Amino acid sequence: MNKLVECVPNFSEGRDVKIIEAISDSIRSVQNVKLLSVEPDKDYNRTVVTFVGEPEAVKEAAFRATKTAAELIDMTKHKGEHPRMGATDVVPFIPISGVTMDDCVKLSHEFGKRAANELHIPIYLYEEAAQTAERRNLANIRKGEYEGFSSKISDPQWKPDYGSVVFNPKSGATVTGARVFLIAYNVNLTTNNKDIAHEIALRIRESGRTIKKENGESIKIPGSLKAVKAMGVMLERFDIAQVSINLNNFNITPPHVAFEEVRKEAQKLGMNVTGSEVVGLIPKEALLIAGKYYTPNHFSNIKEEEYIARAIEALGLSQLERFDPKKKIIEYMI
Repeated sequence: MNKLVECVPNFSEGRDVKIIEAISDSIRSVQNVKLLSVEPDKDYNRTVVTFVGEPEAVKEAAFRATKTAAELIDMTKHKGEHPRMGATDVVPFIPISGVTMDDCVKLSHEFGKRAANELHIPIYLYEEAAQTAERRNLANIRKGEYEGFSSKISDPQWKPDYGSVVFNPKSGATVTGARVFLIAYNVNLTTNNKDIAHEIALRIRESGRTIKKENGESIKIPGSLKAVKAMGVMLERFDIAQVSINLNNFNITPPHVAFEEVRKEAQKLGMNVTGSEVVGLIPKEALLIAGKYYTPNHFSNIKEEEYIARAIEALGLSQLERFDPKKKIIEYMI
C-alpha cells in the first residue's frame, strides 16, 4: 500500500487571487504531491487548501506554502468572519493510507520545528499532537485570535511549543497537528441574522454553552451532537447567515444528521434551512450514508452515483455554488 498523507492548511487570505495562486504554486512545486482543491471565501477572507502525497513530500509542501503565506500576507491588515490567529492559521496532517496517526504526529512536530526556526513563527500543537489537554482543542489555542495574541503569547501557560516567546505581527501564529478526517460543513439559513445562527450553533455543538446562575456558579449545558464544533457566521455576498460546522468524526455525526438537527432548531426559532455547503473535500462514504437516509425504503438496486445525487439534492449542496462530485469527493480526486 502506498503511503499517503492529506494536508488541509487554512490561510488568512480569501480575496487576493495573486496571493492565493502563489500559495498554490508553492504546493504544486513539490514532487509526489497532488493539489486537490483550493477554496477561497471572500467573507471569511480565508482559503482552505487540500493536497495529498507521500509523507515527506507533503511536509515539504506544507512548509513552502507557509513560507509563501508569511511573505505575502500581512496580518496587521487582515479582517474576516472566520476566527484566525495567523497568516497560515492551521496545518493539519491526516493519515489516508499506509501511515499511522503517530506518523502524522511526527510530521507535525518536524514541520512545526522548521517553521519556527526558519520563519520565526510561533507554533502550537493541537489534536493528536497536543502536549497538554488544553491545547488539544483548536478553539482554546485560537481564543483571543490574532488581535489578542501579542499579550497571550507572554502568558507562560501559552508559551509556543516551538519558537520564541515573541509575537510576530506580520504572520501571527500557526497551529499544526494530526487528526482524523474532518468535514467542514456549513448550513444556510433563511435569515441574515448572525445571532440566530450562533444560537443554533450553541444548541447543537458538543461543547454547548456555559451559563451562570444567580449565585455565580457556572453550569455547562452540552449541545445535542457529538464530535461537532459550530458557530454562527454571516455571508455578506449572499446576505445569509450560516451555521458553520466542523464534523470531527462523520462516523459519529454525519452531515445529514447535522443538517436535520440545524433544521429542527431553526424551525423552533421561526426559521428554516435552505441548503448547505462543503468547504474542501468530503469522503464518499459520508454522502452515501446521506443518500441512503434520503432514499425511500422501497427503492432497490440503486447505484452509488444515484445515492450521491440524492444526498446532494436533499442537503442543498449546490445552493451557493455547484457541487461537482468529481471535484469534491476525495476518493474521486486522488
